[in-house]
Amino acid sequence: MTKITWLEAEQYFRQMEIAKTEYLPIVQVSEKAREARQDLVIKELPLTIFLNDEELVTLLCTPENLKNLAVGFLYSEGILQSKEEIEKIALDEEKGLLWIGVKGDKAFVKKLMFKRLITSSCGKGTTFYNVVDKISCRKVESQTKISSQKVSGLMNRMQHQSQLYKATGGVHSAALCDDKNILIFSEDIGRHNAIDKIFGKCLLERIQTDDRIIITSGRISSEILLKIAGRNIPVIISRSAPTDLAVKLSGKLGITLIGFARSRRMNIYTNDWRVSDKKA
Repeated sequence: MTKITWLEAEQYFRQMEIAKTEYLPIVQVSEKAREARQDLVIKELPLTIFLNDEELVTLLCTPENLKNLAVGFLYSEGILQSKEEIEKIALDEEKGLLWIGVKGDKAFVKKLMFKRLITSSCGKGTTFYNVVDKISCRKVESQTKISSQKVSGLMNRMQHQSQLYKATGGVHSAALCDDKNILIFSEDIGRHNAIDKIFGKCLLERIQTDDRIIITSGRISSEILLKIAGRNIPVIISRSAPTDLAVKLSGKLGITLIGFARSRRMNIYTNDWRVSDKKA
């Protein structure tokens, strides 16, 4: 983790005028001293989402890009299919309440409530689908390729972009990329949330995800892998580990799964033909 000074952190957050962190009193203990001081801590917000005025779910998240998060969550769960379905979005950030009005009959959502799965997420991770239901996702047929050097370069760029992580150590990062650049960057206390914020932005701003790459700082579990498959993304890269089910699903769905991408090293678990050793 790259260290920054308290003054640098304070100046950064004042300039950005954001309320994602708070200074709290702590007692810091080392081999030589016991000292009272202030520590910069990431904020956690319970965000309750209402769909057509009915309470749907509460997500624990970082209070930033909440509309993107809500839309991305509904998009990932298959409740939303397009921007045109959205009639209104209203947010009360102080109370942690968000309302989304959508077109069409969403009565099936009530049935999904009985299929909620508490995931292996950081924070409160909830998903409405059963993993078995999603194994029938269409296979990703993309011919996208990337060099191992570019994998390392993109991961390094994402890590350096996360000022919140540098200051607090309390968030996950995620990014949507092509084979050269980070296109959208996101961070949140939940690894699922960070990815859903990206997908929400993509839906609202009509940004394509086909043939793109997702990079994440978090563990790749089955529900993360299925979010990626649902957006027809052929490559997912993490500096952390995958689970066995994520690896098996990525092989079945034609996705290249790369874990432990650190410095110049990485583990390619599936579909390694997309990753070359060329520098170009």
